[in-house]
Amino acid sequence: MIKNFLEQLRIQRWDDHRYYHHSRINQSLHFVSAISFLIGYVYMFIDPVFSALIGWLVSMTSRQAGHFFFEPRGYDHINHATHEHKEDIKVGYNLRRKVVLMSIWAASPVVLYFDPTLFGLVKPWASSADFMRQVAKIWLVVGIGGLLFRTVHLFFIKDVETGLVWMTKIITDPFNDFKLYHKAPLALLRGELIDPGLDILEHGLELEEKTA
Repeated sequence: MIKNFLEQLRIQRWDDHRYYHHSRINQSLHFVSAISFLIGYVYMFIDPVFSALIGWLVSMTSRQAGHFFFEPRGYDHINHATHEHKEDIKVGYNLRRKVVLMSIWAASPVVLYFDPTLFGLVKPWASSADFMRQVAKIWLVVGIGGLLFRTVHLFFIKDVETGLVWMTKIITDPFNDFKLYHKAPLALLRGELIDPGLDILEHGLELEEKTA
C-alpha cells in the first residue's frame, strides 16, 4: 500500500512538472516560492500569522504569477497535449479553480476593511497592525481550507488515495520544487526562456522501455 502511495505521488509530481512548468521564468518563480514556503514552514512553529503573510504575499503570488503570466498556453508538442486537455485532467487546482481561490484571497482584506468584525466572526481591528494580523489569520484559514476542500472533493470524484496523495504532494511541493528548479535562474540568465524538455523526453523513453 505504501509502495503504491509513493508511486502515485511520483506520478502526480511528474505530471505537474511536465505539463505545467515549461517556462524558465515560471520555474525560477517556483524556486523563489519554494524558498519562501520553507521559511514559512519554520515560522509556522514560531508565528503562524507571519507564516501566512509569507505564504500568501510571497510564496503564492510568485508561484501563481508564473503559471498565469509566463507558462505557454499553446499546443504542448513535447507531451502531445492541448492546454484544454491538461486543464481537464489536472488533479489539483487547474487555472480556473486557482482564479476562484485567488479571488477569495484578494477579496478577504476588502471585506474585512468594510466590516471589521467579518460578519461577527472576528474581533474588530483597531489599527493597521491589527488589520494585517486579522487578514493574515483569514488567509491562513483560506489556505488550509483550500487544501482540505480539494482533498475531500477528490475523495468523492476520484478516491481517498488520490486525495491523500495530492494533499501530500502540495505540502511537500516546496522541497520538491527546490530540488527541481534550483538551476532554472541560471538557465534563465543564459537566455533560455523555455525548458528544452530533455528530461521529459528521457523519462518518457524510460517509461516506454519499462512497459515494452
